[in-house]
Amino acid sequence: MIRYTNIPLPQTVVHYCQEFQIQDIVISAGSRNAPLTNGFVENPYFTTYSIVDERAAAFFALGIAQQKQRPVALVCTSGSALLNYYPAIAEAYYSDHPLVVLSADRMPHRIDIGDGQTIQQQGVFGPHLEAAATLTPDVSHATKTLLENPSQQLLPPKATSKQVAEKQARIQIQNEEEICRVLSIAIRKMGPVHLNIPMEEPLYGLTETPLRFKAKAVAVQPAMDDIDDTYRTAWTKAQRKMILVGTQAPTPEVQALLQDLAKDPSVIVLTEVNGNIALKGHIYAIDTLMAPLELEQESFYENLRPEILLTLGGMIVSKKIKAFLRQYPPHTHWHVHPKKAYNTFYCLSAHLQMPAGAFLRPLCTLPKSNSSNYQQLVVDRYNTYIERGQRFLKGIPFSDLKVFKCLSHTLKGPLQVHFANSSAIRYAQLFPLNHQVEVYCNRGTSGIDGSTATAIGAAVAQQLPTVLVTGDLSFFYDINGLWNNYIPKNFKIILINNAGGGIFRILPGEKDTPKYNTYFETVHQRNAKYVANAFDFRYYKLQIWRSLEGQLKNFLNTSSGPAILEVKTPRTQNDILLKKYFSQMAIEPKNNG
Repeated sequence: MIRYTNIPLPQTVVHYCQEFQIQDIVISAGSRNAPLTNGFVENPYFTTYSIVDERAAAFFALGIAQQKQRPVALVCTSGSALLNYYPAIAEAYYSDHPLVVLSADRMPHRIDIGDGQTIQQQGVFGPHLEAAATLTPDVSHATKTLLENPSQQLLPPKATSKQVAEKQARIQIQNEEEICRVLSIAIRKMGPVHLNIPMEEPLYGLTETPLRFKAKAVAVQPAMDDIDDTYRTAWTKAQRKMILVGTQAPTPEVQALLQDLAKDPSVIVLTEVNGNIALKGHIYAIDTLMAPLELEQESFYENLRPEILLTLGGMIVSKKIKAFLRQYPPHTHWHVHPKKAYNTFYCLSAHLQMPAGAFLRPLCTLPKSNSSNYQQLVVDRYNTYIERGQRFLKGIPFSDLKVFKCLSHTLKGPLQVHFANSSAIRYAQLFPLNHQVEVYCNRGTSGIDGSTATAIGAAVAQQLPTVLVTGDLSFFYDINGLWNNYIPKNFKIILINNAGGGIFRILPGEKDTPKYNTYFETVHQRNAKYVANAFDFRYYKLQIWRSLEGQLKNFLNTSSGPAILEVKTPRTQNDILLKKYFSQMAIEPKNNG
């Protein structure tokens, strides 16, 4: 028999989580949240996880929400515990992942009077939520304690039993409405929400008699499913059309529709690995096109400049394509997304609030251009860069660039790969991956925090083998992401350890000074061996005198449980080789002398 917390408010929250089919619950240990914890753990409907570190817990939950595309609840105690959720909340907000934060709180009259574990919890996540509510505490629970407190304003000091019951009935109705409102928004808007839940001691009581609740309907807004003739006409007339695909989950329908649109000579498609679209004959490595163009004397930019820019998905990784489209803006920019559109290139013309497939399907029925050479012009230039780059890569020494080139053809699907920020995801953009490899990265805020915990949460939520490719700073920053009991046996980490923040060596600024080494690149000599031992991961270290490809294949094929492969690369050579790679692709490099 199911047991329920005997406090009405947390019992109501748990009930409506089940009503709204929020099944996955990630709990961090605490006392104030005991009624919520008991309510979820006692009910077999829910799948519960215990993650001690709240920051890691939130990213773990984000990984589950990312894969299942439905809300995942977070449960924490009062005080600073809640604040540790913020990095993942911001990522969820910008990546459109539905997290439901359920924070236990002290009673309102106990805030800011010197009690422990109390902060101002209302509104702590500021603008990074789709909805929030601080619920009203019960007056029928611990009524004597409530009435004895001279600061409380919930009941008259000498309230009768009838007054308490009447007030509790009004509170219950109000709380149910607020809970349902917030949970509905989490589902409809696919983003993070927060319910703050004040409770009075005693906290651990259970009952076998639940409250009675009315059924609540989940309201979902219908999506647009067609486009008007204005877009069809403009698309047909334009002779230079660029489709730029940002971060998105694998979508076979969109892949097929883009493959059809790409047959039009007036269309070029630019994709990134985390866009999960693989089109032969188009631009799979945007910076491999843009970086050489920056170095050439004769500008190809006007030839590349589109009349129509159509963007799909979320955030774009490439800073170079952003810079180009801001300097050479298209005449028209359409963004297709069910929820939001950012004016990334300062020229947004229209936001089509609909699934990508619904917008692309009508375009595929339109006649294709017979007179445009846009696609051929751009793809020929791109292929020239690729060919020149391949010649350079044949003799490249051991480095970050060589490791990622090797990874591109050793990562074979069906497989899920998570790339950490920031060097890892940028190097990953330079080489194509097997079409059966699903790619994810936290590109909402693009922070290094939480990459490990997110990847583990995603691995728990689906059956594919999962590989996290991470840099050393991201890895060591999120060590607590490994602190849980749910890591699948088919989860692996490839750690590219270049002894610091290698991305900063690529950026302008002085290098190799005490200030730079300490405060920018943050040079270190740490390795992952003892971290692996502490968290029961098998540890492997890549030996550079042996076959790089062979070692990577052996590691990926091992099935003995969670494992880490540490790959140490030369800190001061990686940036030099990357810049030389781009310069070798340029047809006529600028003379900077």
